[in-house]
Amino acid sequence: MQTIKTDLVILGGGIAGLWLLNRVLQQGYDALLLESDTLGGAQSVRSQGIIHGGTKYALNGVLTQASSSIADMPSRWRACIEGAGELDLSTANILSEAHYMWSKASLGSKMTTFFASKALKGRVETVSPEQRPDVFSNPGFRGNLYRLNEIVLDVPSVIEALAKPHLERIIKVTGNPLPLLTENGEIQGIQLPQLRIEAQRYITTAGEGTEPLLQQLNIKQPQMQRRPLHMVMVRHGSDLPTFAHCISSGSKPVVTITTHPTSTGEQVWYLGGDLAETGVNLSAEQQIKKAQKLIAELLPWIELKNARWACFHINRAEPKQSSLTRPDSAFAQAVGNCIISWPTKLALAPDLADQILTMLSEQNIVPENRADTVLTGQLPHPDIAEPVWETLFC
Repeated sequence: MQTIKTDLVILGGGIAGLWLLNRVLQQGYDALLLESDTLGGAQSVRSQGIIHGGTKYALNGVLTQASSSIADMPSRWRACIEGAGELDLSTANILSEAHYMWSKASLGSKMTTFFASKALKGRVETVSPEQRPDVFSNPGFRGNLYRLNEIVLDVPSVIEALAKPHLERIIKVTGNPLPLLTENGEIQGIQLPQLRIEAQRYITTAGEGTEPLLQQLNIKQPQMQRRPLHMVMVRHGSDLPTFAHCISSGSKPVVTITTHPTSTGEQVWYLGGDLAETGVNLSAEQQIKKAQKLIAELLPWIELKNARWACFHINRAEPKQSSLTRPDSAFAQAVGNCIISWPTKLALAPDLADQILTMLSEQNIVPENRADTVLTGQLPHPDIAEPVWETLFC
């Protein structure tokens, strides 16, 4: 049976893995990406697509480590979307040039002063009444409205832009567990039905799928944590694109709304934030009722035509923290000939790639192989995942 040698094998085809594939190839490494299902199907395509700059992590009036580590991400992503960044994502679609943040009532002076401070200059702007998006232009709106320097992306189009240039290097694998050939806690190769793949380093970017890989390799550290969400969607016939966090006196957004196109021309409001975090133990019926009540309270003048509601559970997969708190940044750790990683947020995929490239350099991993991409190009390739609203409302 034929053996293909490459420099790097990336395990997991979400945005983090695809971004990394593009970056390592750009740096001269040879690499293959393996995915057992669809590209972006577990976490990426269920993201709201917001390229956070960290403002939502500063709602207590303090710039935290989390808000600082993510601050550069919007400008890096925007440069890529414009075709002038580290990667060319000019074929990806922008859903909104900005995300907004609104309060139901006027904010206290401490918060308004903080949002106007030098610390947030360039990240947050107040919005005049004539510049308000339609959803906030009603005379009934009495709160504060801010425009954040955070673009919102159509995630499937980002996945396609990252995958399309390198389809011959993206392989769909079958088997549970993954057919790893191991010895002394290190991967010696990956045995596919058609061939064997060997690499200098094996990098996990599989999100929740990283945990079974750790168990398979008997790796005790790092460990993975799950922080669950109960996301809500409302599919409707109104033309009301809305991209905003609703904030109050708490340190987290009450609800985060993004708007996404559907194959039928309808729109979907996709609801996350504290609504999704605090609703994890509710039934679908209870969570939908809670969401309906919340939207009616926050935006009482809004009526969505032919509204249909649905919800689903998803886990955020991350490196384990004390008290299951949110990690501040992307995470990568070398273990044997593996690098175990979690981006922790969609926006941090570039940061994760930076960390891994630095790690490869520190380990003196240099390009030395060339995989037969004619052969790998003939292997099965994974499809791009469909958004959940295209399947849940069928």
